[in-house]
Amino acid sequence: MRALVWIVEDTWEATVAAAAAFLPGEADVTLLHVAASDVEGIAGGARHGLLGRRPPPPGPHAPLRAISEQAARDLLADARARLGRDAATDARRGRVEHEVVDAARDMDLLVLARDGDRSRAGPASLGPGARFVVDHAPCQVLLVWPGAE
Repeated sequence: MRALVWIVEDTWEATVAAAAAFLPGEADVTLLHVAASDVEGIAGGARHGLLGRRPPPPGPHAPLRAISEQAARDLLADARARLGRDAATDARRGRVEHEVVDAARDMDLLVLARDGDRSRAGPASLGPGARFVVDHAPCQVLLVWPGAE
């Protein structure tokens, strides 16, 4: 069995706990984190707009990208340690929901957490990205309630 565990900053602990509880010991596990690529563009555009007519010096994305890549590595390392077993890690950037669906193409199971309104069950308990992933996943899906025992 090949399993993909989608790691998101605010729900990763619940997702990893569910993966540890439900995946068989011989499962081939990959931990996935996707950084949204549009954030760097938005930050660069805001910087340009705040500085007036003269264009800012080139390269506003480099510091943000380095911070983002380090944060992804740290988060994946924490998730791997919490999983308590060997797992591959995959850090990507791009349009998050499309990257997750693409990473799940050769998998048997995708583990992800609800990211919307957690006060009650229903369509609002999934945010737009998670809804897209659930609707387009090319494999079975284990959907986790964060914070639930």
